Amino acid sequence: MGSSDNHMNSYHHTISSETIGKVITCKAAVAYGAGQPLVVEEILVDPPGNKEVRIRILFTSICHTDLGAWQGENEAQRVYPRIFGHEASGVVESVGEGVGDIEVGDHVVPIFNGECGECGYCKSEKTNLCETYRVNPFKSTMIGDGKCRFRTKDGGKPIYHFLNTSTFTEYTVLDSACVVKIDSKAPLPTMTLLSCGVSTGLGAVWNTANVQAGASVAVFGLGAVGLAVVEGARARGASRIIGVDINPDKQLKGQAIGITDFINPKDLDQPVHQIIREMTDGGVQYSFECAGNLDVLREAFLSTHDGWGLTVILGIHPTPRLLPIHPMELFDGRRMVGSVFGDFKGKSQLPHFANQCMNGEVKLDEFITHELPFTKINEAFELLIDGKSLRCLLHL
Repeated sequence: MGSSDNHMNSYHHTISSETIGKVITCKAAVAYGAGQPLVVEEILVDPPGNKEVRIRILFTSICHTDLGAWQGENEAQRVYPRIFGHEASGVVESVGEGVGDIEVGDHVVPIFNGECGECGYCKSEKTNLCETYRVNPFKSTMIGDGKCRFRTKDGGKPIYHFLNTSTFTEYTVLDSACVVKIDSKAPLPTMTLLSCGVSTGLGAVWNTANVQAGASVAVFGLGAVGLAVVEGARARGASRIIGVDINPDKQLKGQAIGITDFINPKDLDQPVHQIIREMTDGGVQYSFECAGNLDVLREAFLSTHDGWGLTVILGIHPTPRLLPIHPMELFDGRRMVGSVFGDFKGKSQLPHFANQCMNGEVKLDEFITHELPFTKINEAFELLIDGKSLRCLLHL
């Protein structure tokens, strides 16, 4: 997908040097309780602290992780008031002391799984986690001083952060380890998808599983992450891509992106894994669980071929239940592994991935099914709840 100089120049007016070092008043969508409609109101955003960056958010979208957090699925993670959101793109408005790799005016995407580049984890080729800035749904303040950068306009009470990002606001403050600079020619609307969904799904195919041309793949759950898995498998030249979903509307969308077969478990009188084994002479080489359902995870595991099948877990599982397999089942040669952010190291590897998207190696346009003004964010949540949208892009 291409770009033009218009992308580079059209966003300069969104920031001003007059706000640097000052408290900014802006609009944000604030959550005051589990499942309660978000309140779009004016808040105060403090300047960035040491090794922090303040960003003018231009586009943001809603992921199922935002939906689950807003609904309060995990009581231990509930804290209010709070600003959710972690998929976005924008322009750097100001930087704090100690930030050397990001400058005012840079086009950036926030990442929930940061990379400091200095700890033992970041220096290891075996993980994309960071000792300090890794994803942590329980963290609700800045790492530097344990305080919030958001405050209510009336009274100045703290508003809590979410997943290192908090993008449902015109301005947000992040640790610089969670900010990725991208090419200024990259189209920011679609670059928003790289903050989570597309990177998570496609990266699981390219990095975690390293799927090769001619491979067989089954994808359980055809939401945005699942369809990103499909896109990754298509781009790698997989010969068979089987999509599994209980929503029949997902068949056409899946076919548009690259599935070769579609299975709706509701239409079957036998387990899905048995059907897939019959279709693929014993099972697929790779399965990806993108539903956050343990029963689905077991079907995904059993749908792979014994001896060499690999199941990658991408779904978020709020249940306290444990893995639905017996240890002895692993002796049949099937393996299972989890993947966070598609095993991308955000700051060091995402810029190249963004360039691949710009060059047309990855198709992103199919993922944005709706666009709305930021003030209609509650409508965007409803679209996701009703299964009508993959990603609704909100314009700030």
